[in-house]
Amino acid sequence: MSISWEELNQRQPIAVKMLQNSVRKNRVAHAYLFEGPKGTGKMDMAVYYAKVLLCEQLNGVTPCGNCRNCKRVDSGNHPNVYVLRPEELSIKKHQIQELQEEFSKTAVENNRKIYLIEHADTMTASAANSLLKFLEEPVSLTTAILVTEQLQRILPTIVSRCQNVHFQPLSVKNFENQLQAQEIPLDLALLLARITNNEKEASELAKEEWFAQARSLVIELYEALISLRKDSLLLLQQGFVRTFETKERLQLGLDLLILVFKDMIYIHAEQEQNIVFKEIEQTLKHASNRFSLVKITNCLTIILEAKKRLVSNANMLLVAEQMIIELQEGL
Repeated sequence: MSISWEELNQRQPIAVKMLQNSVRKNRVAHAYLFEGPKGTGKMDMAVYYAKVLLCEQLNGVTPCGNCRNCKRVDSGNHPNVYVLRPEELSIKKHQIQELQEEFSKTAVENNRKIYLIEHADTMTASAANSLLKFLEEPVSLTTAILVTEQLQRILPTIVSRCQNVHFQPLSVKNFENQLQAQEIPLDLALLLARITNNEKEASELAKEEWFAQARSLVIELYEALISLRKDSLLLLQQGFVRTFETKERLQLGLDLLILVFKDMIYIHAEQEQNIVFKEIEQTLKHASNRFSLVKITNCLTIILEAKKRLVSNANMLLVAEQMIIELQEGL
């Protein structure tokens, strides 16, 4: 089913207002830069905006959805809409050159041509310089939409030639509702909405057996820590690193552990409605009565420091073991 302004507005009201005003006032920019965190709907917005600009029976700012152009954009085969994505890990100079050659030709069925560059931050230096020249001398009725999660990696000279459209992180509640609409259980939706902002990633994690195991293991490790059991480190060695076998997965495991300790802070603040691990709420309440807010905050600091060490390519097992030892001493 095709997306709509209404759905996009629920996710990104500021971006929607900006783009709608551009159409209403007939001030469509020759280049846009859609930037913001992963999973905030940037490509959905880019494709929909292309449909708005190409619709043959536009109703104000809303595409009809039924004309030939709308249907072709929806199906991904409109002859005047070009989408560039990285080849392997980067967008190459020859891709930009091929784009320029195509745009030098007369548009097939409509004067306007649109190109979308996904992960624009991956452009090589030569590709970025080629694009810069293209932006400086745009073909008439050409609209470029660059999409990026890392604005700082885009050449400042490119940024200055684009209308910047910032995409805000999705509100947690909004994201929870989206996930529940996909029939993801509430307890899982609460958790996923706090560890990712990407709907596709969340849906995949919800189906992953290892993620269910990871969640159980984090709860088991937490319970071992708060009970001051000395077998916590053994538990880690036997299961923790085996389950979180890559740095990305271990980072995710630490994110889950952070959420458990945050739940204790919510209890201290009498904000039980914000608890994520509701299945162990009584355990969390008992632990919160035994451990001070200072100790809980110190534990969060220890986990966050472990995350930093992982990013700096420290040894996974050593980072995890050191974290557990520090958490045991902190409690």
